[in-house]
Amino acid sequence: MGAVVSCIRDAFRAVGNCIMAVISGIGNILHAIINGVVSFFGIIISFLTCGYCGGRSHGRRSRAHGTTTSRI
Repeated sequence: MGAVVSCIRDAFRAVGNCIMAVISGIGNILHAIINGVVSFFGIIISFLTCGYCGGRSHGRRSRAHGTTTSRI
């Protein structure tokens, strides 16, 4: 009788693990989608505030990149 109970218990445990794996997979997919949307909006906001749009110049890089030249 103990073997039958153990078999039924293991069957329920397997079904529960399967359901939890499906729920975890759905959660991971939603997490990836939300991260993608947040990253997209971050790129849009960065683009609008970096100086390339709207005529601002504080975000543009200089051509010298910190090097100096001297005449000898």
